Amino acid sequence: MTTDHQDTDTTTLDTDVLVVGAGPAGLMLATELRLGGAEVVVVDQRPGPTTESRASTLHARTMEILDSRGLLDELGTPPCEPRGHFGGVPLDLTLPGPYPGQWKVAQTRTEELLQRRAADLGADLWRRHQLLALTVDDGAAGGPGSVEAETIGPYGPVRIRARYLVGCDGEDSTVRRLVRAPFPGQDARRELLRADVSGVSVADRRFQRLRHGLAIAATRDGVTRVMVHEFGRPVAERGGREPDFTEVTDVWKRVTGEDISQGVPLWVNAFGDANRQLARYRHGRVLFAGDAAHRQMPSGGQALNLGVQDAFNLGWKLAAVVRGSAPEELLDTYDTERHSVGRQVLANIRAQVELLLGGPEVEPTRSLLTELLTVDGVRSHLAGMISGLGIRYDVGGDAAGAGNTQESGGPGAEGDGGAAGGHGSGAGNALGAGTGIRSGDVAAGHPLLGRRLPDAWLAPAKDGTRRRTTELLRTGRGLLLSLDANGGGNRAGALRAAAEPWSDRVTFVAGPPESGGPLPAGQALLVRPDGHVAWAGPRPDGLPEALTRWFGFPADAG
Repeated sequence: MTTDHQDTDTTTLDTDVLVVGAGPAGLMLATELRLGGAEVVVVDQRPGPTTESRASTLHARTMEILDSRGLLDELGTPPCEPRGHFGGVPLDLTLPGPYPGQWKVAQTRTEELLQRRAADLGADLWRRHQLLALTVDDGAAGGPGSVEAETIGPYGPVRIRARYLVGCDGEDSTVRRLVRAPFPGQDARRELLRADVSGVSVADRRFQRLRHGLAIAATRDGVTRVMVHEFGRPVAERGGREPDFTEVTDVWKRVTGEDISQGVPLWVNAFGDANRQLARYRHGRVLFAGDAAHRQMPSGGQALNLGVQDAFNLGWKLAAVVRGSAPEELLDTYDTERHSVGRQVLANIRAQVELLLGGPEVEPTRSLLTELLTVDGVRSHLAGMISGLGIRYDVGGDAAGAGNTQESGGPGAEGDGGAAGGHGSGAGNALGAGTGIRSGDVAAGHPLLGRRLPDAWLAPAKDGTRRRTTELLRTGRGLLLSLDANGGGNRAGALRAAAEPWSDRVTFVAGPPESGGPLPAGQALLVRPDGHVAWAGPRPDGLPEALTRWFGFPADAG
């Protein structure tokens, strides 16, 4: 990044990527961009990380993502709850993987963690800066193309020139408004009132449906979080302001009969069932991630997790493009992959809202769902949606002669059901939690194609060293994993030779998997920096094409 004072009033910055918004999505993106070698400036209106932990749940896939970047040690051992819900109906979220269930981490803690890592990697964070205007040069006149942002901060105006800009500035995104990005969907019709309150004593309630509404309460560390919805009550008009505590206490009393007005509110807000999604996540040199790209009720704790996973998908791709090692078309795969996932998440949230906030008329549907959830294929499918473990991207092509391997109890095992992105066999499926949230139509082929790399150990090396797949991803580079029993044999040598022109971007690791684990012995896997398998096969057939698609042209191609 370069800084220039063109006159006495305006500071001008030049950088590769400008990220607007320093919430979890923006900070995750900044971390990934720096890990990938891109210069990044982050601007945010707030003076620091949020002090309101509106989101408090990290799902299994987000925990895996944090682990793949070595961030979990700082979190310690947060409380884990194996049971979640779908529209208020209890749902067992446990699926194969190192972090089954949902993990209780305050949003304040998540933001502090990501901000520290982004700063350690060299991201430049400008707090208390408001975005005022954008000018986009798409390069049509023959120039390189850029985005110029006008901001105002505590010391005056700042003009920031970047090659790309990413809006991570929340559901009321200024970036989205400035570029006039189409944001179809529906406005809120119903809402939940929410408050963190000290000095009250009420029983914990887990989605308690009463005669007049829904009540939720949970106390932790002396603070009680209450949420309440009154059946039939429309969204209140508050002129853009949050509700006051009196409104919460009045609705709470009408629904539960309890008086909590003696409590001290720490913060109060309302969130409605608006459901909108950008028509496209990429608008040339402007991209969107997190709540700026999709607006939804945070049912099941999905909103924060969805945004972090958006950023994790985008970061390595955008870094590769600005670094010059990959063409701009790689960014289109971000839109394709994450728009599809977002669309499916918003659909499941719409269904949950009907079950959660609907009146007595939804009780038959709730009863039927409760019965269906005893069928493990149904349970695992919904758990895969909520947790993010069921995501399978369309990575293109087919496995090179992969066939169906049944070694190590891995891909191709009877009942796996993953070869064509099917729903698998539930908890017994070691590949992807037996779910099928897909980005596009995934071609039949190796069951791991498009799925996340399973967390597993390789067999101990001769010197006793043990290697874990998740830890192999911590550099943020691609990974070519040869799982041949003879790690240094001819087949591994051929794979290494095929990948050599990409050795500046892809790390080659050879070694057999531990017996009985989910990795397919005798196969090789090309893994993207975000942990998703992009190619699989026992021989290098098709490997150079996959490397070119996901990692750009080889170094010796000029």
